[in-house]
Amino acid sequence: MSRKMKNKVITNLLIERIASEGKCLGHHEEKVVFVTGVAPGDVVDVRITKGKSSFMEGEPVNFHEYSKERIDPFCSHFGTCGGCKWQHINYDLQKTYKRQQVLDQFQRIAKVEIPEVWPTLGSEKTKYYRNKLDFTFSNKKWLTIEQIQSGEDFDRNALGFHIPKMFDKIVDVDHCYLQGNISNDVRNDLRTFALANGLTFYDIRSQVGLLRNLIIRTTSTDQSMVIVQFGEDDADGIQKVMEFLHEKFPQITSLLYVINTKGNETFHDLDLVTFAGNDFIEEEMEGLKFRIGPKSFYQTNSEQAYELYKVARDFADLKGDEVVYDLYTGTGTIANFVAKKAKQVIGIEYVPAAIEDAKINSQINGIENTLFYAGDMKDMLNEDFIANHAAPDLIITDPPRAGMDEKVVQMLLRLNAPKIVYVSCNPATQARDVALLGEKYKVEKIQPVDMFPQTYHVENVVLLTRKS
Repeated sequence: MSRKMKNKVITNLLIERIASEGKCLGHHEEKVVFVTGVAPGDVVDVRITKGKSSFMEGEPVNFHEYSKERIDPFCSHFGTCGGCKWQHINYDLQKTYKRQQVLDQFQRIAKVEIPEVWPTLGSEKTKYYRNKLDFTFSNKKWLTIEQIQSGEDFDRNALGFHIPKMFDKIVDVDHCYLQGNISNDVRNDLRTFALANGLTFYDIRSQVGLLRNLIIRTTSTDQSMVIVQFGEDDADGIQKVMEFLHEKFPQITSLLYVINTKGNETFHDLDLVTFAGNDFIEEEMEGLKFRIGPKSFYQTNSEQAYELYKVARDFADLKGDEVVYDLYTGTGTIANFVAKKAKQVIGIEYVPAAIEDAKINSQINGIENTLFYAGDMKDMLNEDFIANHAAPDLIITDPPRAGMDEKVVQMLLRLNAPKIVYVSCNPATQARDVALLGEKYKVEKIQPVDMFPQTYHVENVVLLTRKS
């Protein structure tokens, strides 16, 4: 983009519709302009921040008209923390645009014949629907322009979420509408305790400070897991924090901590200490129990995960004599969920700890027709694996946002199973993979599922059947 265009203000731009990644778009002099923080129907002045020959990006600096589709955001942190970017858009319209997002990706990327995309399956809960949140301690609290200009001296310790695109700035969260149960109380009371006792909050740049990260997990069975991540090996400080949490919140069923002096917050390669309770919590679905450890992945909207898995199971339409491959099985939730309707289910997952959870989940539910293997999918799903296992009648695949490695897609074509149920949290990479699978498969059904109200994210389930 030329220097003359940057910071230029386009006046009276009509916002036409929602685009990808939660942005909206309008047109100016035959160019698409992507704008953040607006809604379809808004008329705004936009300051251009970047762009190329065919498009521009910008941010609103003045509103002339507000869209009729707007609603009042319910969170005081809206527009700052970046977690719920669609709070200003009514929920019915959110679902409409999520369906449109799926349709656009498949038309633009997959370029295969598709059936009608079904209406987005909405979430009954649009607040307090998450079962897991990560909060960061920091001595670099985000201050608003008004606070900075006031000249007051503010305490810079914070416990909350990262500001988008600013790794070292944290929004001090007062109340979060994403997670219910004890989440807000634990976070706020721990912050108050830490400040009162002079405990150090982590400095992300210099990587020093005792309190680094707080993870809270909850279940529909009223169990909870709290993990405190410490940035220093301070036995007295750690004991003080953990004793406070244990005494203040005796209802926590799994209280753990980890000492992490690495350069990042990941702890999959570190040992956790169970301070009180169990080292796991349990979720329940259709009478099945699923054990969730501190390193386990589980869909973060438990109630809507049930709806998602029911869609996958309906698309699978199992009769009882099928061999099912469940790729990217995680803790075996889908595998165990469909096992009673299959002859055998074989799950593969990259994370060894998740596979151990998957095996335990089969054991505690008395499921004996599952097999689970740990390893990189593109390396595990090879000719030797196929030679040592029954050929699949159905493949269920639920990869991470990046989608499937091309080697995995090629192996699915080699396996040539009659049906594939593809569950995805990223319709763009799903559409890319479906384009490759189009060599042998046709798309029969498409069902978007909303797992994350107030955000632009959408889960999508596709049924692929082998061409005759």
